[in-house]
This record gives sequence, structure tokens and C-alpha cells, in this order.
Amino acid sequence: MVDYHAANQSYQYGPSSAGNGAGGGGSMGDYMAQEDDWDRDLLLDPAWEKQQRKTFTAWCNSHLRKAGTQIENIDEDFRDGLKLMLLLEVISGERLPKPERGKMRVHKINNVNKALDFIASKGVKLVSIGAEEIVDGNAKMTLGMIWTIILRFAIQDISVEETSAKEGLLLWCQRKTAPYKNVNVQNFHISWKDGLAFNALIHRHRPELIEYDKLRKDDPVTNLNNAFEVAEKYLDIPKMLDAEDIVNTARPDEKAIMTYVSSFYHAFSGAQKAETAANRICKVLAVNQENEHLMEDYEKLASDLLEWIRRTIPWLEDRVPQKTIQEMQQKLEDFRDYRRVHKPPKVQEKCQLEINFNTLQTKLRLSNRPAFMPSEGKMVSDINNGWQHLEQAEKGYEEWLLNEIRRLERLDHLAEKFRQKASIHEAWTDGKEAMLKHRDYETATLSDIKALIRKHEAFESDLAAHQDRVEQIAAIAQELNELDYYDSHNVNTRCQKICDQWDALGSLTHSRREALEKTEKQLEAIDQLHLEYAKRAAPFNNWMESAMEDLQDMFIVHTIEEIEGLISAHDQFKSTLPDADREREAILAIHKEAQRIAESNHIKLSGSNPYTTVTPQIINSKWEKVQQLVPKRDHALLEEQSKQQSNEHLRRQFASQANVVGPWIQTKMEEIGRISIEMNGTLEDQLSHLKQYERSIVDYKPNLDLLEQQHQLIQEALIFDNKHTNYTMEHIRVGWEQLLTTIARTINEVENQILTRDAKGISQEQMQEFRASFNHFDKDHGGALGPEEFKACLISLGYDVENDRQGEAEFNRIMSLVDPNHSGLVTFQAFIDFMSRETTDTDTADQVIASFKVLAGDKNFITAEELRRELPPDQAEYCIARMAPYQGPDAVPGALDYKSFSTALYGESDL
Repeated sequence: MVDYHAANQSYQYGPSSAGNGAGGGGSMGDYMAQEDDWDRDLLLDPAWEKQQRKTFTAWCNSHLRKAGTQIENIDEDFRDGLKLMLLLEVISGERLPKPERGKMRVHKINNVNKALDFIASKGVKLVSIGAEEIVDGNAKMTLGMIWTIILRFAIQDISVEETSAKEGLLLWCQRKTAPYKNVNVQNFHISWKDGLAFNALIHRHRPELIEYDKLRKDDPVTNLNNAFEVAEKYLDIPKMLDAEDIVNTARPDEKAIMTYVSSFYHAFSGAQKAETAANRICKVLAVNQENEHLMEDYEKLASDLLEWIRRTIPWLEDRVPQKTIQEMQQKLEDFRDYRRVHKPPKVQEKCQLEINFNTLQTKLRLSNRPAFMPSEGKMVSDINNGWQHLEQAEKGYEEWLLNEIRRLERLDHLAEKFRQKASIHEAWTDGKEAMLKHRDYETATLSDIKALIRKHEAFESDLAAHQDRVEQIAAIAQELNELDYYDSHNVNTRCQKICDQWDALGSLTHSRREALEKTEKQLEAIDQLHLEYAKRAAPFNNWMESAMEDLQDMFIVHTIEEIEGLISAHDQFKSTLPDADREREAILAIHKEAQRIAESNHIKLSGSNPYTTVTPQIINSKWEKVQQLVPKRDHALLEEQSKQQSNEHLRRQFASQANVVGPWIQTKMEEIGRISIEMNGTLEDQLSHLKQYERSIVDYKPNLDLLEQQHQLIQEALIFDNKHTNYTMEHIRVGWEQLLTTIARTINEVENQILTRDAKGISQEQMQEFRASFNHFDKDHGGALGPEEFKACLISLGYDVENDRQGEAEFNRIMSLVDPNHSGLVTFQAFIDFMSRETTDTDTADQVIASFKVLAGDKNFITAEELRRELPPDQAEYCIARMAPYQGPDAVPGALDYKSFSTALYGESDL
């Protein structure tokens, strides 16, 4: 096979053409690699030569007929150079030098040389093809020359998706015939033998001319003739091939096929423009569809998060207290589950929502689209406000829970203390009313009366001693009422009964005293010794009762200092026991002395002391009870001391961990701030480094989990303060969440920088230069530049923004782009966006309108049928659903307004 090689806009035809292929631009070196040199001794394949003669002749005549002439024999009719020069003038649209009209050989050679010189002036280098060979009628050289002309003027300028010439033409054929069954265009020879590819090309552009479904792959001659006849009749493409020659040739001539196919390409060039316009529109629509999908994802995620916050806050604001400490502790456990299980995923969702929002805004900026404005109430600030409200409610709820547990704990303690004191008092008052109402003095002797008076005095002393206990009972009941104790009704009822009984006892005591004093005038003699016993026994008995009550009194403490205070008080009480024992022995000695005197004077005592019911047996029994209660109290206090020591251990354990975790989090926050400012290497290196850093932070999570476990032990032990650390669990949690959010945001910023760099074609060196310039002027490492710093940065990059009027105006223009909110600060992202806009191009609404106009055939509207024919199905339906009806004076039924739609793509965020 003979092949012709062209490279670097210079087409070579001859033995020196080998190795000159180099791709790029209009170069055809990529596909013109030679199989055989033209001037080798091998002859052309006769079938190929026949096909080339017919095809090249038809191609030349398709142009020569515009000048009113044609050729019959391609190697004879170009010998004098006249029609060759005419052909070049027709296809180039330029004038060649005036031909020589003489019939001599020299005149013919001069004319052919003028034609060859014109070809060479178009960047085509002809090797081994001279005017003499053409004048002599050398068929091989003449066909080679015509092929070179076809390459230069019919194929070179074909460009499809950044490929040109042969590869561009092949890609165009593949794309146009892709939807057709039994068509698979891979080359310019055997892929065309069955004729279906030619018919598919015509049907794709003019479906009314071909009934493609009726064609059969096993009837190639019919298929080829059908395509050739239709092309000649309706498309003005002359028949350049014979169906029989193609079918009967094992491998049709590639140049003949390419020449013929290029005529189809040029015939359908208008459709090609429409396809280019369709590609631009598809690209724009794809960007818009992706952005709308991201907007929908944001809206849904924001709605779900806000709904969760809306449902959670009322639960946290529900402060209805429970009646028992067990119920409140269950509420506290539910709150811990919320903190451990339910909230952490929502923290991640909130962080992801902010990342998605930033990524979306970056994509919108990069595609020259307006910023995304979420639905009302779904801004990032709305999420943050709701989240702040949630955390405020959460903090208040936890404080309320702990305070309520403390309150219920105190209530239980007070209620038990009330019941204990009330029981002791009720036991003491049992039978006292009957005693005070007894009229025994009416039949008593004088000595008995005196005894009754003394006994009554002792009772009054005892009654006065019990006044403090009654006041304590009433005070405890009042405190229970003020603290809203759930069983206050029964407490009040019992307290009222005690107070009413106490008033009755006072009244009865007064009445009995009056009765006894009235009778006292008639009575004499009183046993002073019994009276002294009674007077000393009653207070001592009351002291023992008080001591027993104190020894059995419940206590509640929260610190080692408090329990040590109780232990100290108990030790002080024990130090008084020897004196109390001596008092007991002295009282018992009085009783013994009375017995001794009675015995010595033969006095028969009636039995018990008439002045008191406190017998020596009672005193000894209570004293023994006090002796038993003292070690029990010792044991209880030591147990509580051990508990408080355990609590202190829990405090120190938590503080030890918290004092490590807290500074670690603070250090990491500072390091992230430093890393975000002092990033080195490529953005990918920075991103990899940050993600490794993020993994190291996540790997630290077990330390936080350990701290949570220790914190739970502290709460379960009802420990409410810790003097060993300034870090609370709440501070640690907030710091941890801020740390995770900060590293995620920093990673997102680098990802957005990569996105900006790739979308705008910014090189790594440019990005590093931008970062270096920004960091140089960011003196305080705050991540933003003030106006003067930014101006200095621009000057360093070559911008003329000095203090003259023009420079000041230019600086104000740039500031309006990088700081639209007039905050007085320029962030690195805004700086990168500005630099990328300065160095790259983006699609505009005008460009999209122009593309739609091409698809619409220069009309001011487009129809749904045209959209479905030119665009992929999903994008065609996307446009149809969003385009408004066209209202212009030239409107037809079903006309759609593509101009307003294109403007909306760049002027509105919600279509």
C-alpha cells in the first residue's frame, strides 16, 4: 500500500517523507505513518489505483464544476497545469499567478510549478514530486499530488474533541454512527465495505432520506448504491466510488474512502457546529445538575439535623421533677446515653454539613455560578444557632438533673430524720395525757401529794427539755415543704398531730399543776432525797436519750474534711463519757442512799421513786445502750471516711487524666492553626499530612473514652466538685468536638484549594507562589490579610495598585471582589479565587445562549424536538422541564425560550 506522510503543517510526498510525523494542532503525522514509500519499485495495487482515480476525479470535479469545467482523465487533464491552477483557486478562494497559455512543454512546466509553489506556500512540503512528472502524465505522482491537496484543503482543518485531521474525522464518524446497529467504524477501509456506515451518516443528519431499518448487512452493494445515490441527489456530493469495486476489494483504498467521507463531513458541517454547541450546553447542564444535587443533599441533611434538634430540645427542656431519687437517676442515665450514643453522630453530621456547604460554594464559584442560598431557616448560621440552643438546653438539663438529685437526696435524709425524731417523741408522749388527767391526788396522803408535785415538776422539766425536739420536728417538716417533698401531706399531718398533742400536754400540765398546788397547802413532807434523784436523773436520762439519738442520727457528707469533722465531734463526745459515767454513779449513789436511809429508819418504801419514772435500771439500761452505740457510730464514721477516701481517689484519677487530655487538645488546636498557616510541599502532600494528623487525633479517642468512664464513676458516686483540676468533662467534650471540627475544616480548605487549582488549571508552582506570597504578608499568622497587607501582596505579584488615582481605583475594584462583605480582611481562599479568575476563562451566559442559537438554527427559540435530537436524553428533558414558553412575535407552537433559561443558569441559584 502507498501512504502519504504529512507533519508539522508540512506534507511530504516521496521517499524522504518517512519519519517526519509529529502530532499537534493541524499535524497529520500521527496517522500518516508510511507503510511503503511512494517511489519504491512496487506498483500500486490496481484495485486501489482504480478507486483513487475515480474518487479523486469526482472530488476534483465537485470543485471544478463551480468554475464551469471538469476533467475526464486525471493524469492527462492536469498536464498543462491550467485546470490544476484553476482547481487550487476554487478550493482556496485565492488568486494564483497568471498562467502561461503556450502549448510548449516549458509553458506547461511553468504552470505546474506555479501550482506546486502555491501548494508549498500553504505549508505543504512536496518531496520527489516535480512539475516534469505531472507534465509527463505520471499517474503515480499525479495521484500523490491530488491526495496531498485533499489532505491540505479537505481534511487538515477537521477537528473533533481536540483531535484533528484523520483522527478527528474518524472520531466524528464513530460518534455519528454509534447509535446504529451493525455499524462499528474503526478505520477508513473495511469498516465501510457493507455500506451501512455511509447510510448511518446520512440518516443521522437527514433521517427522512434513508429508511435505515430496511437495510440488510448481507446486501452491501444495495446499501452502497443507496447511500451514493442519495448523497448525489439530495446532498450534492458526487459519486466518487463504485459499489462493486469496494465489495470486490479485500481492503478498499483508505485514501479514496477518506476523500469521500470528508465530503460528507463538509456537507454536514452545520450539524457539526450544532454538535459543538450541544457539547458546550451538556457541559454547562451537567455542572448545574451536579450543583442542584448537592443543594438537595444539603437541604435534606440540614432539614434532618434541624428536625433532630427541634425534637431533642423539648426533651432537654422538660424539667418536670420526679418523686424519687431512683427515677431521677434513671433520667441521668438516659442523658448519659444521649451524650454517648445519640449526639456524637449528629456532631459528625453537623461538621459534614459545613464541609458540604463550603465545597458546594467553591464549585459554584469555579463554574461562575451565583452562591448557593439555602432555604429560609436552613443556613449554616441557622444550624449553628439551633446547635447553640441545643447545647445551652443540654447544659441546663444536666445542671438541673444534678441539682434535683441533690435535692431528693437531702429530702430523703430529712424525711428519715423527721420520722426518727417523730417516733422518739411519740414514744415519749405515749401515756402522758392519761398521766396528766389522772386524779390520784384526790385520795393521796400529804406525803404522796408532795411527791406528786415534785414528780410533776420533774415532768415539766422533762417537758421543757423536749421543746427543742418538737421545734426541730416542725423545722424539718417546714424544710420538707419548702423543698417540695412528694409525701409532704403525710409529713404535715403527722407534724400537726405532734404539735396539737404538744399543745394539749402543755394545757394539761398547767391544769394539773394548778390542782396539785391547790392541794399542796394541805400536804407536808416530801422525800428530798428522792426529789434530788428525780431532778438529776431526768436531765441525765434526757442527755442519754439525746446521746442515743445523736449516735443513731443519719449523716450525709461530700468531702473528707466533712467526715473528719464528724469524727472529731464524735471523738469529743467520747471524751465526755467519763464525766457522764461519774454523773451516773453519783445519781445511782443518791438512790442507794435513799434506800439506805429508809432501811436504817425502817421506812417501808412503796416501790419506785414517787417523783420520777426513771429508775436506776432504766439509767443503767440506757447507759449500756449508749456504750453499745458508740462503737457502731465509730464503724459508720470509718465506713464513710473510707467512702470519701475512695471518692477522693476518683477525683484525683479523673484530674490526672483530664490534666493530660485538656492540654493535649489545646496543643493540637494550636498545632492545627500553625499547620494551616505554614503548609509546605504540594497540596496533595499537605492533604496527606493533614489526614495523617487527623488519624493521630482519632487514634487519641480511647484516652477521651477512658476519661468518660472515669467521669461516669464520679457521677455515679455523686461527686459534684473536684479541686484537683480546672477541666470539667463538659470542657473536654467541647474542646474535642472543636478539635475534630477544626481539622476537618482545615482538610476541606486544602481539598477546595485542590479543586480550585484543578478546575482553573493552576499549576503547583503557581499555587505555591500564591501561598508563599500570602504567608509572607500574613505577619500575625491569622490566616487573613488586612487592606494594606493585601495591597503589598498584590504589588509583589506585579499589580499596579500604587497610590495614584488609577492604581487606587484598581485596588478598590479588586477589594470589592475579594471582600464583598467589607469585613476588612482577605482570606486565602478569596485570594486564590481572585488569582484563578485572573488567569483562567469560564463559561458565560452569552456563550451558552450562542450555543443554543446554533442548535436552534439561528432562531430566537428552540423546540423540544430539536433538544431531544441534539442533547442526551436526560439533559434534553432537564432543559424542556425548565424552559419557559417563548413569547416572541415569531413564536410557533411548542417554542421554548432558551435565552431566559441560559441567563437563569448564571443569575439564579434555584431553577
